[in-house]
Amino acid sequence: MKATLTAVALSYLWAGAHASLPGLDVSSYQGNVNWGTVASQGAKFAYVKATEGTTYTNPYFASQYDGSYNAGLIRGAYHFAHPDSSSGATQANYFLAHGGGWSADGKTLPGALDIEYNPNGAKCYGLSQSAMVSWIQDFSNTYHSHTGRYPVIYTTTDWWTTCTGNSAAFGTNNPLWIARYSSSVGTLPAGWGYESFWQTADSGTFPGDQDIWNGDAAGLSRFAKG
Repeated sequence: MKATLTAVALSYLWAGAHASLPGLDVSSYQGNVNWGTVASQGAKFAYVKATEGTTYTNPYFASQYDGSYNAGLIRGAYHFAHPDSSSGATQANYFLAHGGGWSADGKTLPGALDIEYNPNGAKCYGLSQSAMVSWIQDFSNTYHSHTGRYPVIYTTTDWWTTCTGNSAAFGTNNPLWIARYSSSVGTLPAGWGYESFWQTADSGTFPGDQDIWNGDAAGLSRFAKG
């Protein structure tokens, strides 16, 4: 196993410490973000949308990704999956070619795969549960082969149960970013003992969605460095 397995294992240890750090995720909807203000309000990390499918790149990606970095945040990129349009490998390569890479500089989070209900059609993109698991594995393995890190998986327990059959195949390697707008993370998808990130709300102190890192600052730094 490479670095991400260690990071996932560490997240189980951090869970017991009850430490957490605030952060956010943004897309083109947030436009030009005042990252200095975001940092002064206490944000420690940010995920920035880079790509969607194989036809879309966030026009604000460079300013948001570089801006968060320059303001002192640890930042990463995420890809919105369209499993109905092309293979997982094809979309991972598109993501990597448009800002989704990773480097061990201590300021870059591993890329994240945003996989959730289809906003424009069949909620599981027309794929069977086994085909969806294979698609995610294709994306994950391709990303890992290029970066040495497995991507973070962003999802909801409801979608994961419905569209993968609650697969437990990813909990060992892929850190979990769970979305649940409630006072707790609730029941996690199979295979994961704890979340690394938790998206708690779609608005709040920071622009975009509000997130929590499940650990302390030293843990986030170790996770970024791999």
